[in-house]
Amino acid sequence: MDHRKLKVEGAVEFSPRKFADARGHFTAQLQRPVFREATGRPPFDVAQVNLSRSGRGALRGIHFTAVPPGSAKYVYCAHGAALDIVLDTRAGSPTFGAWDVVRIDADNARAVHVPVGVGHGFLALEDETVVTYLVSADYAPEHEHTLNPLDPALGLPLPQDIEPLVSDRDREAPTLQEARAAGLLPDYASARRAE
Repeated sequence: MDHRKLKVEGAVEFSPRKFADARGHFTAQLQRPVFREATGRPPFDVAQVNLSRSGRGALRGIHFTAVPPGSAKYVYCAHGAALDIVLDTRAGSPTFGAWDVVRIDADNARAVHVPVGVGHGFLALEDETVVTYLVSADYAPEHEHTLNPLDPALGLPLPQDIEPLVSDRDREAPTLQEARAAGLLPDYASARRAE
């Protein structure tokens, strides 16, 4: 399994090797030694596994959790294809406001580690796109926050040929700068301690 650091500090893309034969193919989606090498720590304890099924154009996020408690994610696409987005929402982070995008799909089997305090979202590129998230904390709606993914100041590279379908919650969410001014964003030092 190969890995590379993304533009957001602590976020990592993982690219597993594919082993194919007449029956199909096999990949190891998460490997403890590689995760430790890439992040400097072992994989987090999984508190919950989430799965979303989306039609082409579904734009989910940008979502993040309050810190504490914070929540890390390990995200991959089991079917279809998506642009996976990480956005540094940690106030005080050296990469605050930076984002990166990784194409995740069933063929490349890439996965993305989203550290505590970092915002996450994705755009489904195909119908029947299935994205799975391993999550480090129990779901607590009172700790969940969202940012408007269509905020032009972010400049996310959304394809021009796809009309994004966004939930009312995400569309009405504050921009990154509005959330920062309102004190909604996680603190970088607290997020690092929560990892």
